[in-house]
Amino acid sequence: MTALTLSTAAVPGLRADAIVVGVAKGTNGPVVAPGAEAVDAAYDGGLADVLETLGATGAEGEVTKLPAPAGFKAPLILAVGLGAESEKDAGYGSEALRRAAGVAARALFGAKKAAFALPLTEAADAGAVGEGALLGAYSFDAYKENGKDAKGRGGKAPLADVVLLGGKPRDRAYKAAVERAVAVGEELNRARDLINMPPNDLNPAAFAAIAQDAAKLHGLKIQVLDEKALTKGGYGGILGVGSGSASAPRLVKLSYTSSKAKKHLALVGKGITYDSGGISLKPAGHNETMKCDMSGAAAVFATVVAAARLGLEVNVTGWLALAENMPSGSAVRPGDVLRMFSGKTVEVLNTDAEGRLVLADALWAASQEKPDAIVDVATLTGAMMLALGNRTFGIMANDDAFRGAVHEAATEVGEDSWPMPLPEHLRKGMDSPVADIANMGERMGGGLVAGLFLREFVGEGITWAHLDIAGPAFNEGGPFGYTPKGGTGSAVRTLVRLAELAASGELS
Repeated sequence: MTALTLSTAAVPGLRADAIVVGVAKGTNGPVVAPGAEAVDAAYDGGLADVLETLGATGAEGEVTKLPAPAGFKAPLILAVGLGAESEKDAGYGSEALRRAAGVAARALFGAKKAAFALPLTEAADAGAVGEGALLGAYSFDAYKENGKDAKGRGGKAPLADVVLLGGKPRDRAYKAAVERAVAVGEELNRARDLINMPPNDLNPAAFAAIAQDAAKLHGLKIQVLDEKALTKGGYGGILGVGSGSASAPRLVKLSYTSSKAKKHLALVGKGITYDSGGISLKPAGHNETMKCDMSGAAAVFATVVAAARLGLEVNVTGWLALAENMPSGSAVRPGDVLRMFSGKTVEVLNTDAEGRLVLADALWAASQEKPDAIVDVATLTGAMMLALGNRTFGIMANDDAFRGAVHEAATEVGEDSWPMPLPEHLRKGMDSPVADIANMGERMGGGLVAGLFLREFVGEGITWAHLDIAGPAFNEGGPFGYTPKGGTGSAVRTLVRLAELAASGELS
């Protein structure tokens, strides 16, 4: 894991493999950003001209490398684009800093130590740069021959040590910002590891065991319901989805409690460790990435652990609805009727609409504790990807103000999201002649239909939001910013922020 520290060391004498500086896109060419004054001075104030000669523009995500000036202990200067130049004294936004740091960390694979001299005007900036660097340095190598050496791309190890320059090591706010960046970054990367694990190693029981280990390490309470307990409790949704697999389902309850808590936030995650579609088998070309269908559960798991590490004054309960959706002689069939934990019956019209079935049981279980709010997270529908693309998740809720609060939290931490409606007229499409509700409705607006289905299993009077992260949960393209190829850890930062807001009494 990449180390993160604050330093006030003078740049020329700092021993490192590289010095990272920021360059912005000005109206007349690249502009050196604050933080790089010592480097610019070593070029006699001509660093911007040198960068422009090398083709730099300051565009977001752009990387330009050049030899360090004479007298510097570090051999390399890495200039990373910040995008549009900031107005004087306005500072650069947290997300611009986060992305720039992530790009720099990715560009420095193979380096042991780098000093980041990016613009820091306040403690939050240090947190953003630190978080971006930790996320950008991520690599998943456990299944590679050289994995024991933690080597990733081209046999190069991720950046090992990040030093943040321009911060205040003894300032309480700066220290807290860095500590938060470390906790959130490490737990988000843990979620990425889980998402990237092959399904032959991460089945429901294995996921539950990992949660148990984390609970011991961080002082969390944990309860794991196996197939016998699920049967006794009447969890028909989770059992139905998992009935076709040799790997039995699990429902994991992971709880962090604070003696100073005044609010209780419940988080519910879809944890389909592999989704074949069941009897309604997915077509060719749609199976290869279905190990990521447990991204919601990974996000919830990471958030509960992060809340514990940060010591937030709020109670956070995570519910991981874990199952493997496989076709076999024992699998649930289209036309079957399941009796859910809530007592409602569901006609299964499509076994590939399985995520809502496991979530329904977990939502009702979470509702029994009467939390102040429930947020569920799921790679739920391809329809949401069609609506919002691959980088934006949808937000639905039974309360407009709460939906707005979730959207604001996501925006604050740099996660792209969009508020979506729950049109009442779409509910009729799920009417069933043989059961209380069907698991499918109208094809158009399928993501909204899924949200309406889930709403049926939220306890009366409980504020609830649903995050459909089907698009951003797994990046099949090339890496960008601090986002790697593969599992992304989508929604972790939003959930952590919601927990912080609940702890401070700012979450309505």
